Amino acid sequence: MIALGFVVFSGILWYRFMEGWSWLDATYMAVITLSTVGFGETNPLSPRGRLFTIVLIMMGVGVIAYILNNLTEAVVQGHFQTGLRLSKKRRFMDSLAHHYIICGFGRTGQQVATEFAAENLAFIVVDSDDTATHAAELLGYTILQGDATQDQVLIQAGVERARCLVAALPSDAENLYIVLSAKTLAPKIRTIARASTEEAILKLQRGGADVVVSPYITGGKRMAAAAVRPQVVDFLDGILTGTERAVYVEEFLLLPDSCPVVGKTLAEAQLGRQSGALILAIRRDHGALIFGPSADTRLYPGDMVITMGNTDQLRLLSQILSPIER
Repeated sequence: MIALGFVVFSGILWYRFMEGWSWLDATYMAVITLSTVGFGETNPLSPRGRLFTIVLIMMGVGVIAYILNNLTEAVVQGHFQTGLRLSKKRRFMDSLAHHYIICGFGRTGQQVATEFAAENLAFIVVDSDDTATHAAELLGYTILQGDATQDQVLIQAGVERARCLVAALPSDAENLYIVLSAKTLAPKIRTIARASTEEAILKLQRGGADVVVSPYITGGKRMAAAAVRPQVVDFLDGILTGTERAVYVEEFLLLPDSCPVVGKTLAEAQLGRQSGALILAIRRDHGALIFGPSADTRLYPGDMVITMGNTDQLRLLSQILSPIER
């Protein structure tokens, strides 16, 4: 486009100063010459003017052909479509709030993404590996390709607006670095980190991770539980994970400004009778857990009510309580 502008401007200057035409006539002649519409000469041309016009036409045709060739190549190779997709993805990421960030799309990250997708949660996958990002794109996930240990990448993923970050890279050091960066950029964000060893678990906890999970330790415990209490494990798996669940376990936060049952006892609130959901436990704001609360248990602001029920029961309960923003 710069070359085309240079050719047009050169033609205007020639016709204006060498042929002595007005600016309007010079501009008109340069445009119709380069567009090859064949309207004829605006004013009589001198012999050298005709030679210049021949050169101007050849230059203009070459530049325009080059532009058309590049535009055609861009369309064929999908550059425009790629740019539109990137722009759409960027706008989508900028609009996200209270979402989840998965750092690393290895075996652990893939399983986390599968569970998030089953829960219809908004999440972003961050990974620097081309193979991993391509695999995530094929599954329809929102991808941000980059190094999750870099602050700028976490900012692009919306860490300051996110609800939770999962550090699922194979390296314990990188997961620690991600947790430290996330807590620095967004001190209130909940961070969950993967660890390979018990020493790494302690370091990640000291680094600010809210929850640290070791696939080896957790997997060993689950295998032992499956061997000793197989029915219990199957039941818990059925209510906590998967896409075809009939019963769900959900948690609700009691907000002081929007929850009408704050200050009442469970007997007075009649949550079970109104919704049909089962109140399993209540975690106080200071961390104390009340399992199997009685009818005399009083509800306070900041309490986390853990319940179990089907979708209709939990939906009805969410109309009574103030749910966690998802």
